Amino acid sequence: MNTLKKWLPDVLVVVLFAAISFAYFFVPVTQGKILFQHDAAASVGLGKELKDYQEATGETSRWTNAVFGGMPTYQLAPSYSSTDGLSQVMSAYHLWLPDYVWFLFAYLLGFYILLRAFDFRQSLAALGSILWAFSSYFLIIIAAGHLWKVMALAYLPPMIAGIVLAYRGKYLSGFIVTALFTAFEVKANHVQMTYYYLFIVLFMVIAYLVKAIREKQLSGFLKASAHWPSRQP
Repeated sequence: MNTLKKWLPDVLVVVLFAAISFAYFFVPVTQGKILFQHDAAASVGLGKELKDYQEATGETSRWTNAVFGGMPTYQLAPSYSSTDGLSQVMSAYHLWLPDYVWFLFAYLLGFYILLRAFDFRQSLAALGSILWAFSSYFLIIIAAGHLWKVMALAYLPPMIAGIVLAYRGKYLSGFIVTALFTAFEVKANHVQMTYYYLFIVLFMVIAYLVKAIREKQLSGFLKASAHWPSRQP
């Protein structure tokens, strides 16, 4: 019962986030409408060369000449059977919500996990997550069809949360959260956003190092540092 009471507020917040996300996209979801997303429409043309090649040869090309001067296809439409299991885990994390709805839900839940890692109480963490998720840019990129960027930005806060947990001495939960959301982040396939956020991670690690030196807790810092980077996917 004590465990239930401890986690019940967090569960209720997750339910609230799902309700908010569904309510925001209620009309298009219930009426079967879809957003016209420029990037999604453009990708049909970008992928024609790959589709024609596969239909002609039965093979999947890992290079295309249809974009710029040519580029690897894993930056256009990555598809690997080895990630099928991870895709199922991601769907479960999104509560199997419909498209568009789960985009907003992932924003909300990801930032909530980060704030909870910083020991914000549930009400403040929920409020902060709503303010974060409804920042105008996050909704603009959904409409524009920048879906990999949507995913990358949704998974980065909880990935950082895992690092925070590790440096706060919660090694097991820190490892699990960091590993899980790092895997999600890699699968999101938006190298640019991930690269930018790694600078935030770097500065955080430096700050934790300074704190550890001042408090003469260097052994704990080294243990946390050895714990999360070496085990990420």
